[in-house]
Amino acid sequence: MAEGKPENMRFDSDTSTQESEGRRKLRSWLNKSLRVSMTDGRTLIGVFLCTDRDKNVILGSCQEYIQDPDNTSGEDPRVLGLAMVPGHHILKIEYDDITANQIM
Repeated sequence: MAEGKPENMRFDSDTSTQESEGRRKLRSWLNKSLRVSMTDGRTLIGVFLCTDRDKNVILGSCQEYIQDPDNTSGEDPRVLGLAMVPGHHILKIEYDDITANQIM
């Protein structure tokens, strides 16, 4: 083992490039309105604030929809405010341009 470098650490240029691309993607989502579909059928729409290595997501100004948020005949959304969405419950994350246009 070389001094100062543990045996189990690898430094690949491919890994650092992928990490940089992932970080750039996450940074581009910061303060944007995102729609998060969850395993239990709920949909959360809120402003993306941060994430962690366990894939948990923090949404600000978050609203919860039990039915499809595009379906206007459903009930009103429940206001959650600041919400932490566990990563293992997330099915899909997408940019929510409908809500973003309503805010602006």
